[in-house]
Amino acid sequence: VQLQAFGGGLVQAGGFLRLSCAASGRTFANFAVGWFRQASGKEREFVAAISWSGGRTYYADSVKGRFTISRDNAKNTVYLQLNSLKPEDTAVYYCAADKTPGVPLSSSSFDYWGQGTQVTVSS
Repeated sequence: VQLQAFGGGLVQAGGFLRLSCAASGRTFANFAVGWFRQASGKEREFVAAISWSGGRTYYADSVKGRFTISRDNAKNTVYLQLNSLKPEDTAVYYCAADKTPGVPLSSSSFDYWGQGTQVTVSS
């Protein structure tokens, strides 16, 4: 499966963005999907993940209550709504997929990755 992440941009603190992760090549419905981010000079970190059905979601503590992950399997797309953005949310955001009934939270568990999309939050 090929993944393409888009929707990043420059936004002021307190603003919002919606990231999309579009899949092609195979049906997306059997894949758990995660979002990760990597700030300049830092390691990649987990942000959120969603099960194949959308019934289970997980969030990093740093984004809980501000970010929402969702999916539309009919459109082969997973979304990450970013609200109440903070300067520390600035990073390149990546989506990843893994064909599993579970919900991996570790980047090493995901087999497929999209290119990143830059999110920059100004103070």
